[in-house]
Order: sequence, then structure tokens, then C-alpha cells
Amino acid sequence: MDRHISHLLWSLVFFFAALLPAAAQTPEEFYKGKTLTMLVASGAGGGYDIYARAFARHVGKYLPGKPTIVAKNLPGAGGLIAVNSLSNTAAPDGLTFAALTNGVAMDPLFGENAAKFDPLKLNWLGSIGKLENICITMVGSPITKVEQVQQKEISVAASAASSNSVLIPKLTNAFIGTKFKIVLGYPEGTGNTLALERGEVEGICGLSYSTLKATHPDWFANKRLNIFLQIGLHKIAALPDVPNAIDLVKNAEDKKVLEIILIRQEIGRPFAMPAGVPADRVAAFRKAFDATMKDSEFLAEADRLQMEVDPLSGAEMEKLLAGAYAAPKAVIARAVSFLEPAH
Repeated sequence: MDRHISHLLWSLVFFFAALLPAAAQTPEEFYKGKTLTMLVASGAGGGYDIYARAFARHVGKYLPGKPTIVAKNLPGAGGLIAVNSLSNTAAPDGLTFAALTNGVAMDPLFGENAAKFDPLKLNWLGSIGKLENICITMVGSPITKVEQVQQKEISVAASAASSNSVLIPKLTNAFIGTKFKIVLGYPEGTGNTLALERGEVEGICGLSYSTLKATHPDWFANKRLNIFLQIGLHKIAALPDVPNAIDLVKNAEDKKVLEIILIRQEIGRPFAMPAGVPADRVAAFRKAFDATMKDSEFLAEADRLQMEVDPLSGAEMEKLLAGAYAAPKAVIARAVSFLEPAH
């Protein structure tokens, strides 16, 4: 064979070999020596960021090829900036995943026009913990039971109109007959808890139990709280004797509306990959996620950071979302009526 033809043939072999999809590699071959980018849908130092970085410090040992993971914070728009970037900018090769906020998966269902993604096509990896809400007063308050709030109006601190500190008391007022008076205008974050400590309001309804435990561990250690109501699809394991609002809803249609809204709390602290990532890489990452949730070193760090680890698997998240998006239109419309209008 002519030397030039032979050289040309070998060049073509190498050229087409280079074009072979990376999907032909095993996950271990693909991830070995690679760096993964973890998008974090919050600012550095926030609750989502703390959970995400703790996860990233431990999941690598369970990923095939043991790749390096670097975090990139993309806060803003309630998490939509990060999820839109994941869906529309990140390559679907398995080198990018995201720690997302609890609400974004439901935003398209609730009519959020800024949501430029299909949550049913994302590859959900799992969620570290739930974000069930609680209603509280401080020890010394005469209000210690939900029945009292069904009989007497009490003031509760709230921040933005779209926050849980507004939404949750609105829901309980509508569905179980509480008489929360919502006092708007307190800053996000510690604004509500400072108002409660100063005695400016009688309580707060719509705090995340896991976030409050991480930000005010002394309140729990020194037993400064009356937790008189929880609001979630399921009871918080640490609060078996505190009534759950959903169990107090008598009307079946009302309960369906509340359930679809509370899926956001159940989803909690989710992680996802873009649509189109090769199935074997998604499966490998899901397996690594599940293993990390049981890892003794991760759980020890979570304990030190006052993190609540109550995971959902990727498959469980998919099932929750499929059920939500298949809900009757009338139920979805009623749920939307309790939320801020799309913007």
C-alpha cells in the first residue's frame, strides 16, 4: 500500500476515534482525572451552601474514578438562575451537577415564567433533607397549642410576601382555622427571629425546622421554644408529639391542595444533573449520593454543623414530581392562588 494512502487511512482512524462519543467510556474511565462543577443555588455561607459543600467533601470517594469537585455559587431568583444555567448552559456530559433550592422543581407547575427548564427531564440525584416548617412561640408565652391559635388571634413575624413566613400562616388560616395575624416587613434571615426575641410579635409560623436548628442551636439546647405545629407531608421524626397541619385538614379537596404545595418542603435540598446525561453516569452518581447519605464521616460532619439528614433518593424525587405535575388542573389552580403571582 502506498505510504501516503496508509498515512491517510491511519489519520482517518484516529480522527473518527476522536469523534466517538464519551458515552462509550465506562463511568470510571470517563470520570478518572476529571473535575466536576457543582453549581450552588445560593450565596456562600447560606444554608444550601453549607449542605452542598459538606456533601461535596464526601461524595467523591463513592464516585467512579474519584473526580475532583469544585463549587460555583449561582445565587438569585429563588434558585432559578442556577437551575436555568444547569438546564440550558451546562453540557449534558455528567461533569456538571447542581445543589438547588427546594422550590424550583415546582416553579413551572405554578406558572413561573422565568423557569426555562422541564423539571421532569432533569436527572434528579436525591435530596439531603426536607424543609418542613414549624410554628413557634418562646417559652413563657401562654400560646403552646395549635388549638389556642384556632380560638385567639396571635401576631407572627413575616418577611417578603412570597416567603414561607407569609404562605404557611395563610395556608393554616384557610385550611385548619388558625387565626394568625401576619406582620410583614421583617428582613429575611434573622429578622423574624429577632422580632420574636424582642417581643415585637407573639410567634413565627413558617420557619424551616432544619434551618432554625442550624442557626439557633441554643434555642433547642436551652429549651427556649414552644413548637406547637408542624407543616409537612410527613411528621418530623424529632417531633412525634407535635401535630401536623395536614392531619388536621378535614376537607379532602383542601388536603390535596395543601399536599401539592408542601411537595416543595418535601423536596428540601435537592441535587440534579441536566437532561441528556448518559444513563450509566446518572446511575453511578445516584448510587454515590445514596452511599454518602449513610457515610459515617459525612453524618459526623452533618451532626457538627447541625444539619438535618433525612434523604430522598433520585427515584423518590421523580415519583413526587410526576404525581404533582399529573394533578388535576383545579387543584393546581387553587394551589397557585395561595402563592405569589408569576413574575
